[in-house]
Amino acid sequence: MAPPPPSPSMAPPGLIHSDPGLIDTCALPQPPAAVTAAAGTASMSSPAAETPSAIQICRIMRPDDANVAGNVHGGTILKMIEEAGAIISTRHCNSQNGERCVAALARVERTDFLSPMCIGEVAHVSAEITYTSKHSVEVQVNVMSENILTGTKKLTNKATLWYVPLSLKNVDKVLEVPPVVYSRQEQEEEGRKRYEAQKLERMETKWRNGDIVQPALNPEPNTVSYSQSSLIHLVGPSDCTLHGFVHGGVTMKLMDEVAGIVAARHCKTNIVTASVDAINFHDKIRKGYVITISGRMTFTSNKSMEIEVLVDADPVVDNSQKRYRAASAFFTYVSLSQEGRSLPVPQLVPETEDEKKRFEEGKGRYLQMKAKRQGQAEPQA
Repeated sequence: MAPPPPSPSMAPPGLIHSDPGLIDTCALPQPPAAVTAAAGTASMSSPAAETPSAIQICRIMRPDDANVAGNVHGGTILKMIEEAGAIISTRHCNSQNGERCVAALARVERTDFLSPMCIGEVAHVSAEITYTSKHSVEVQVNVMSENILTGTKKLTNKATLWYVPLSLKNVDKVLEVPPVVYSRQEQEEEGRKRYEAQKLERMETKWRNGDIVQPALNPEPNTVSYSQSSLIHLVGPSDCTLHGFVHGGVTMKLMDEVAGIVAARHCKTNIVTASVDAINFHDKIRKGYVITISGRMTFTSNKSMEIEVLVDADPVVDNSQKRYRAASAFFTYVSLSQEGRSLPVPQLVPETEDEKKRFEEGKGRYLQMKAKRQGQAEPQA
């Protein structure tokens, strides 16, 4: 169990604040677990050798973090997950002497929302580097919620994120990542397999980048067109890093908001994020760009809805670059009663050939994940 955060006056030298305006947010270095940062030629007393391979961010959940149902917004949790990943990966990529860089989010693996988090609870977001390739860093993140009145803790989220280091001198230049030292050889082999798998999946998503969500006139209920939604957002300074690019967590929160609107329009009830399939970030989004986040229903089971979300960036003040696909993902939502119980979902009615094809693809993903969950549960029986 992580120790409680110290008061500001007692803050140790390793304490950093992910947001200077939040006195209840902290990133505490944790003792290395599976891997440790490689020291290279640095001595053990150098800053590079002391870079931790794990950190924890803590923050109390406030009323403005709530969704319509009164629990913490799924997008808020995704944003905290990305902040922790960005801190630890940027630290690691700058742990050795060389060209300075910032770690940019490239991909988020499937993330399940295991339990709701309530307003007034404390979120403990722990991040650990578990693998590095030549140009990327894998970060594992766990989110625990703590009831500060009873001390009860529960696991709410688990996620895997991939970052790439971009040079501060030229953000289009990807730098090499300092290696990590593994306690067991199997950890490196398993990490390499995960790296190759996500690399292949990223390549497979690129063919969808030409897809666009077209509006329809007078759509019928339960059709794709009836619930599809879009949000247009002008990227401002508060959305960006110090280097003028949108935080991955900001993009994910906007994507979750649009997916939630689609789900609510379809079932007309309270809804909650159940999981997020892999989010792929295809290109950076700069300050001043206009982004369009579009969502459409692709598949429904008896009690869940799959929504595809596409993010397009438009450099409105830059005539040299055209509109492009910046990110894409699939979100899964469930319908809830006023008492918080799961409800049946109205079945989606695909109309066009493309909609029918996407429905079958979504069904395949659903059955694959269902079989995986059943396979994981069998040994525990």
